[in-house]
Amino acid sequence: QVQLVESGGGLVQAGGSLRVSCATSRGTFRNYNVGWFRQAPGKEREFVAAVSWRDSTTYYADSVKGRFTISRDNANTVYLQMNSLKPEDTAVYYCAADLVRISTGAEFWGKGTLVTVSS
Repeated sequence: QVQLVESGGGLVQAGGSLRVSCATSRGTFRNYNVGWFRQAPGKEREFVAAVSWRDSTTYYADSVKGRFTISRDNANTVYLQMNSLKPEDTAVYYCAADLVRISTGAEFWGKGTLVTVSS
């Protein structure tokens, strides 16, 4: 099992950049697919991006493709680099991990970090 902790959220102006991180406080990401979801106020949670641990294949939602980049630097940390941010990117961003491909859900979740994009 893994325990996930997100960090790096905050307030940024539209057009700006922000990087959020997901680290394990228990266990390692080795063999896990890791991804990011987000939930805006009054909206359902949605998939943002994921990275496969086996071959580093990355997947993105169409709404963030070309602006967001998911990456990992070791067995314990995954990043989501967010560029050209828009007000509609405002949401709580959740890190998730699973042994299977992540698309609509995952087994393990962090508590989330808030990203606010001002217009």
